[in-house]
Amino acid sequence: MRGFWGLMGAYWLSERWKEAWALAAIIVVLTALSAMASVWFAEASGDLISAIAFLHHPQNPSTLRALLNSAATLVAIVVLKEIGFIAVRHYFSTTLHRKWRAWLDERFNSAILDGNHTHFHLQNGAAEATPSAAAVPDNLDQRIQESIKGLTGGAIGLAMGIAGVTLSLYFVGGKIIANSTEITGLEFLGSYASACVTFAAVLAYVPLNTYLAVKLGAILQRLDVRMQWAEGSYRRELATLLNRSFHVAASHGEGVQKRINRQRYAEIDHTWGSLNFLTAGYMGFELVYNFFSSRIIAYAPGLLPYAESRISLQGYVTGAELANAVINDCSWFIHVMPDIARLRANAKRVTDLAEAIEGAQFPKEFYARSGCSRLRYRHQEPRFGLTMQDVELMQPGAAEPFVSTERLRVERGEWALLLGESGSGKSSLLKAISGLWPHGRGTIILPENVRTLYAAQDVYLPSTSLKELICLPDSTRIYRDADVAATMEEVGLADFVDDLANAGRSNQTWDQLLSGGQKQKLILARILLLRPGLLLLDEPTSALDLQAKSSFHATIRTRCPGASVISVMHTSSAPKSSEGDELFDSVLSIAQRTLTKGPVTDLPPRPRVLGRSETFAEKLPVE
Repeated sequence: MRGFWGLMGAYWLSERWKEAWALAAIIVVLTALSAMASVWFAEASGDLISAIAFLHHPQNPSTLRALLNSAATLVAIVVLKEIGFIAVRHYFSTTLHRKWRAWLDERFNSAILDGNHTHFHLQNGAAEATPSAAAVPDNLDQRIQESIKGLTGGAIGLAMGIAGVTLSLYFVGGKIIANSTEITGLEFLGSYASACVTFAAVLAYVPLNTYLAVKLGAILQRLDVRMQWAEGSYRRELATLLNRSFHVAASHGEGVQKRINRQRYAEIDHTWGSLNFLTAGYMGFELVYNFFSSRIIAYAPGLLPYAESRISLQGYVTGAELANAVINDCSWFIHVMPDIARLRANAKRVTDLAEAIEGAQFPKEFYARSGCSRLRYRHQEPRFGLTMQDVELMQPGAAEPFVSTERLRVERGEWALLLGESGSGKSSLLKAISGLWPHGRGTIILPENVRTLYAAQDVYLPSTSLKELICLPDSTRIYRDADVAATMEEVGLADFVDDLANAGRSNQTWDQLLSGGQKQKLILARILLLRPGLLLLDEPTSALDLQAKSSFHATIRTRCPGASVISVMHTSSAPKSSEGDELFDSVLSIAQRTLTKGPVTDLPPRPRVLGRSETFAEKLPVE
């Protein structure tokens, strides 16, 4: 779906093509009927005006009954056209819009939420991986939600307009030719003279004004793109504020945040002011254009044959109404030029996102634009554990590594404590093992057919049921409720056992409801339930006290025998079990940009933290 036409054509060639083309066919038929109704309306208007004009004619007066019949016919045609054709067409066009948007939305969501973690690469690597700031797909939410909606709606409207112009020229133009007559001075055109004059007036008037509208529309497009960017930046800043509200309050940073919000909104206000000025000018241009087209251009071509008595008043009015219908339909582009400008703006933002998604689906090439991206991943027999060979991790664009190791192995079932100064690259190393750090070189060999689980310090809980949060990423159907409940009780979440099927309590999601410590207990429950073979712990016990941290690791050691564990902890000594036994077998240290491995006995001892009779749940901090 890369490129504008790829996006436009994908739905119509997809598995939903029958639905798409059936709705489009209905819309075209209703558009044709609406164009035919314009002809009927013009004829009925001519009949009504003629009946009114000849109501008191001395020789051939029309009757009041004939006048009322003409008026009733005109009203019936208007009702049929506006309700039976246009309103019903609107229903089918909005239905097509809804279904097309839903299909595209599903495609984009499937693309960014694939197993390749494309959403992660877009968010974390796009700014460095793309050659210019203009190519960075900012505000993914706005692009997927609003821009796709505007793109599909604008495309349908544009197609309907083109169909309307074409069908109007066919039906209404055909009627103008059929009613055409001679004009003095244009005898060489024969009976097509008045029709030629009408079409000449339309061709001289509409294209010139359409050209002016296109020029104004180009300016509107640029302002719309700028407005979308400004709105997205302001919305993103507000969303970020909601997520860091505690930190702003704790640091009394409201003044700084207020200044940032004011700066973000100032861009909106400036762009909005320019948009308002241009929109008002365009509105004035359109109103003047409508007056001249309906009162002068439409009536001028038939004036000569009417003055020469070649056509009757009824024929004159009918011809003027037909000309007005053609002008209105051909002027559709002028009337919707602001919408076309928004369509082009939305199309640009959606196609930029599509191109970025396709680029991010090949991470090596994607990240190679901004630096070295030559990390290789292989697999080996599980009994050999995890191996790193000549691994060097780098920052985007850097030439020197911030972490490197020649050859290092974590054996099957080995527990390694990863230590180092803050900012030394501990988390980056775990991300690299998980395939989430792109820059560097070397080979990481993972145990084959072994589940890897990464537990981060910051826990994010999607808005779903508690059972699904614990079973993530597995399906809830794999695990019995009784087994999940037993695991929750074991880690100290017994108070929530009755809420397994619920997405929260009291209109709050679990992400809002659970404290930091409770979220980390939930992660422990997930570990105990899934039993991973390789476990990467990036300070997942930061919200627990020292005693609970040791018990957290001891519980995993007991319940997940044979698992290889690499755990990051801010500690100078390794935690021990309640019996005083070592939980960790080795220490991985990052010092002077080098990763080395040594025995856990090199660390200074620490006192035992739990009594023999104390359980993990009992020693967890009270939330």
